[in-house]
Amino acid sequence: MKPKIIYIADDDEDDRLFISDAIRKLDLEIKIVEAADGDDLLHLIESENTEEANILILLDMNMPRVTGIEVLQTIRANNKLKHIPAVMISTSSDKTLIDEAYQTGINAFIKKPNNYDGFIKIAQALQTCFFDFEQS
Repeated sequence: MKPKIIYIADDDEDDRLFISDAIRKLDLEIKIVEAADGDDLLHLIESENTEEANILILLDMNMPRVTGIEVLQTIRANNKLKHIPAVMISTSSDKTLIDEAYQTGINAFIKKPNNYDGFIKIAQALQTCFFDFEQS
């Protein structure tokens, strides 16, 4: 079975901590790689052998230097990375930005919760949607 890796890119350290902790509570076999912004994420993921792992990317929409949508555009344009599912998690409710994210190739959009229980629910949904089946 391939290892499971979740890349989390969010400039809010607390949000990264909450979602990482929630994921770890569900499945200790998921490796979590954190990035403080989109530029850092791109450097981290471009060095990954994406054929040897089941990977999921979680992106904040509004980050400095490189936004979540810009990261997504780069990933979807890269033949080595474009197959990786990406979920955008944001406090933004801007319909135009959400539509742009879907048009760019996001697999799902989730509104950031305002409490830890909300992060647990997100982790459960990610587990069910992306890792509860054997990927070859």
